[in-house]
Amino acid sequence: MKFAPNKLYVESYVKCRNCGVLIYDAGRADAVTKDDAIYCSEWCVDWEADRDRRRAAAAE
Repeated sequence: MKFAPNKLYVESYVKCRNCGVLIYDAGRADAVTKDDAIYCSEWCVDWEADRDRRRAAAAE
């Protein structure tokens, strides 16, 4: 369960677009925003981009 700063229940959860890790504070230092998506770290941004390249290479 996630609570807002005013201690009320919050229904929406912010998750990393790549790995699905919950990001409880979207303003945290290692959270990364790219193309209107939130990632837990720069590593996830790089991994997702690399995954797209691997899929394109495998399709050839």
